[in-house]
Amino acid sequence: MAPILDGIPKDFTNPSQNTPPQPETAEQYSSLSSPLDNRLSQVEIPPCLISPAFTPPSSSGTGSPRGLLEPSDSLSDGETSFRQNLLETLPEVKCEVRARIPMNNGGEIFIHLYSNNIDNKEHLAIVFGELIRSRSLDAPREDDTEWSRMVRGAYSGRLYPGRTVSSSPLPHSDSPATPSSSNQLPLDSIPLVRIHSECYTGETAWSARCDCGEQLDEAARLMALEGAGVVVYLRQEGRGIGLAEKLKAYNLQDLGNDTVTANLLLRHPADARSYGLATAILQDLGLSTIRLLTNNPIKVAAVEGPNKEVKVAERVPMVPLAWKGLKGGVTGKELDEYLKTKINRMGHLLPEPNH
Repeated sequence: MAPILDGIPKDFTNPSQNTPPQPETAEQYSSLSSPLDNRLSQVEIPPCLISPAFTPPSSSGTGSPRGLLEPSDSLSDGETSFRQNLLETLPEVKCEVRARIPMNNGGEIFIHLYSNNIDNKEHLAIVFGELIRSRSLDAPREDDTEWSRMVRGAYSGRLYPGRTVSSSPLPHSDSPATPSSSNQLPLDSIPLVRIHSECYTGETAWSARCDCGEQLDEAARLMALEGAGVVVYLRQEGRGIGLAEKLKAYNLQDLGNDTVTANLLLRHPADARSYGLATAILQDLGLSTIRLLTNNPIKVAAVEGPNKEVKVAERVPMVPLAWKGLKGGVTGKELDEYLKTKINRMGHLLPEPNH
């Protein structure tokens, strides 16, 4: 039996107090992906799920400075509050380099690597299509040369042996064009965006404890189909607690705790992620209106930014393939329990499977 902690907030011990009503039919679920009018304002966010204003300062996560809680311990109100203010101002980001990546399926993407002023991690934007470009990458820099611009990826068109200039003529035109002047999506186009947090176990180690790897693959598939889109890849492993702490949480899950309680036992918030960097990166890419691939209502509210710098016009749900009766996705009892915990204790907007 899972240990019971006296100090866990009521919104964890009684999930129905803060979990939005779940859809019961396909038609009701479909309505959740319509434009977000006032739906998010009706979602009560548990105080201890609010993410801090910055990502952990190193790739190893925040650690566990106060030690591990034993099942018999109780938590004081101060230790279980975990309430942090969302960002009041966005971080500063700068695209350091961009490179074309040919994909196994024959397509290609452009990886943008970002630095920022709040941590020392290398966050990424994986861009589908050639019309979404970084403003900070293309902006002139001190001692810029044509060669340095091409090497950092601030070029238009394609690189080829012997090329000497970063700008190239527009198609069917003899006039030169700078990268920024040809960087325009159609006015009626709202690109898909996925804000994806690093998950070594799910993306690299074939873990069936989560569907993170599947979500990343599905986002790429949908963006490739549309010919445009962005995966903002944030280096905040383990919902912001780092890989070492995440692996400890896995051991606590094997001892009978769900993913939320495991984090709390390690004296971490249930979700320590932040999305201010994602908002700043989307701004740098010139994306003011997006369609967001997520089941997490907190992410929708956070990505829009403190001053609504980015508008989420539509939330596009991400239903596991196995839960839709399709083959090729992550399956298993542990995955089902993990996702049900997200629904029942973290308010994710996802219908439970029929099986």
